[in-house]
Amino acid sequence: ARPLAKKIVATYKLCSEQLSSQTHYDYGMRAVMAVLRAAGNLKQVYKQEDESILMLRAIRDVNVPKFLSHDLPLFEGIAKDLFPGIELPKPDYENMLAAMNWACEQANLQPERYFIQKTIELYEMIVVRHGLMVVGFSYGGKTSSYRVLAETLGKLNELGQNEENKVRVYAMNPKSITMGQLYGQFDPVSHEWTDGILA
Repeated sequence: ARPLAKKIVATYKLCSEQLSSQTHYDYGMRAVMAVLRAAGNLKQVYKQEDESILMLRAIRDVNVPKFLSHDLPLFEGIAKDLFPGIELPKPDYENMLAAMNWACEQANLQPERYFIQKTIELYEMIVVRHGLMVVGFSYGGKTSSYRVLAETLGKLNELGQNEENKVRVYAMNPKSITMGQLYGQFDPVSHEWTDGILA
């Protein structure tokens, strides 16, 4: 475990030094916890797999979706240097891709390779993160991506595949209530915690 821990630290140290500076890049403890959580989830599914492979996959799953395209080759170089000779097996998304193509057809969307890739990255981020934000330009496909993903997971649940759950989407205006009402807040006078609607 110690050599892998050192590789996580080295990965984030090199990323912070070599990759471009972006506000949404995170190399702190939150990122390390996300990698450890992802590695733990992978270890539960693939008990006999080499831990170096699982750690590399966890690092990639957590970080690749948030990196800009010009930073990806640098990140791939860092990963190859820290994990020499390790080739990641391709994840099995056969059922998900079939359901995703169906969901695109239902929404009258073309299942373009880039759109499908970004939707799968969104799924991977949801699996390893407690919360996330989808950002991008107007008409970039953000809303369509999460809606197609929701339909995909619902279809997989309906078919009894991949142990997925049906998704319900609630859209709300975050400015209609305060942050404390949304997430919960501590009252400094009474020293009591009040849960928010998302808690």
